[in-house]
Amino acid sequence: MSSEIVFYDIPGKSDETKAWSPNTWNIRYALNYKGLKYRTEWVEFPHIESVCKKIGAPATGTKADGVTPYYTLPVIFDPATNTAVADATTIADYLDKTYPSKLLFPPGTRGLFGAFDALSSSIVMSPLFLLVVLPTCHVLNPISFEYFYSTRTTLLGTLEEVAPDGAEKTEKLWNELEAGLAKTASWFKANGNTPFITGDAPSYADIQIAGRLVWAKVVWGKDSKNWSRLRDLDGGRWGKFLDQFDKYSAVDL
Repeated sequence: MSSEIVFYDIPGKSDETKAWSPNTWNIRYALNYKGLKYRTEWVEFPHIESVCKKIGAPATGTKADGVTPYYTLPVIFDPATNTAVADATTIADYLDKTYPSKLLFPPGTRGLFGAFDALSSSIVMSPLFLLVVLPTCHVLNPISFEYFYSTRTTLLGTLEEVAPDGAEKTEKLWNELEAGLAKTASWFKANGNTPFITGDAPSYADIQIAGRLVWAKVVWGKDSKNWSRLRDLDGGRWGKFLDQFDKYSAVDL
């Protein structure tokens, strides 16, 4: 049996957009940072549930009815322990416990990450999601496009109307995102302006920030006006921050 961890990710439709999802990027960064051997299995959205059931990966929530199990990626299957693990943060915990070199959660920080995650999700992820949800559709293969567009339309309404270019409500979302990232930047400054939020080495909190940034970069395009705007916020902090993760960005196509 292969000793490689199997990492399940959702593909984009081109080499440039193959890896796009922020949650799966969190685990790709984590695996690469830890130097673990793995291979990627690419799974389109409509096939996630059947794949998870086949390998014994647990559901990560329930559907709108509050009863039906809901399956999501990322998921890993580790043949060394015959274990399937779902949910990005749960996977990160598993990787630290099973492969404790280069910890994602430095000693004594696991509870602090929970607080960071809750606040960051509110002030950064919420506006960013609305700004990139429609562009995300356009990087997907047709089968996943149909699923993603339909499910997100049910959640948000017509996606073309969520954040149209030049609209006042779009600029309001940008203002919220900029304020959230400025707040996040203040946490780095309070820490002595270190390269990462926990010091000189990345933690899972840093990986989570990078996952969101690379998502925007991929779905908007690295030469786009929107990515340039985000990249240059806070004196260019976020482009420089993401550049630090280039060494952990390998994607097996």
